[in-house]
Amino acid sequence: MSSGYLIQTAPFIVPTEDGKLIAEHFGNASQGGGRLSIARMVAPAGWSEPPQIPDFDEYTLVIRGQKEVTVNGERMVLNPGESIKVEAGATVRYANPFDTETEYVSVCLPAFSPDSVHRQG
Repeated sequence: MSSGYLIQTAPFIVPTEDGKLIAEHFGNASQGGGRLSIARMVAPAGWSEPPQIPDFDEYTLVIRGQKEVTVNGERMVLNPGESIKVEAGATVRYANPFDTETEYVSVCLPAFSPDSVHRQG
């Protein structure tokens, strides 16, 4: 990185038990940095996770498919090319209740960590 940049060619694949692919390009798991995290995600059809109250802002950009996002009880559906910022401290639930997988990019500021996501249940 002495030349002022770093190309990530081998993102860290975060182990999951729910079928979702998480390929972290930069962040705590891949580089050990806590300033921000950037990950490419692929959520299978029918995927969901429990609500959470994270300590970080999360930006999501949908690449293909659809993603259901519920923020403080308000449900919305994101389509390809759409994005959302969910602020730290909001109660959020992410899901893909649709028949096709969803690919999206997630940026967390500061970086995602298991201790800072506060999943419910």
